[in-house]
Amino acid sequence: MKFLVDECLHTSLTQVANSAGHEAHHVNWRAWSGLKDRKLREVILREEFVFVTKNARDFRKLMGETELHAGLVVILPNVTPSVQCELFRRALVEVTKFPDMINRVVEIDSDSVRVYELPTME
Repeated sequence: MKFLVDECLHTSLTQVANSAGHEAHHVNWRAWSGLKDRKLREVILREEFVFVTKNARDFRKLMGETELHAGLVVILPNVTPSVQCELFRRALVEVTKFPDMINRVVEIDSDSVRVYELPTME
């Protein structure tokens, strides 16, 4: 899978993904920091990234408005980079349970992992 890590998360998350055999990029390294969320969503959709963020409220809404997306990983607590990496490692275990992440969201915090679809299927 191909991940894009949001600027609100540490750059070391790319190493976590790479070590697990995935391709990973950071918003800062691609010169996309400071983009408005809607513009960033355009990039995410165009390049088919699974987006990794802690900005749950905004990106749940944006991906919920999107008919088809490559997936979303949300790290819920505001924690240190080392804890972010540990939570992301745990999220990657969930991600690999699926052949793809299309329209799926993995939300993780220190106590739980939640997986669901966005937009919700009716």
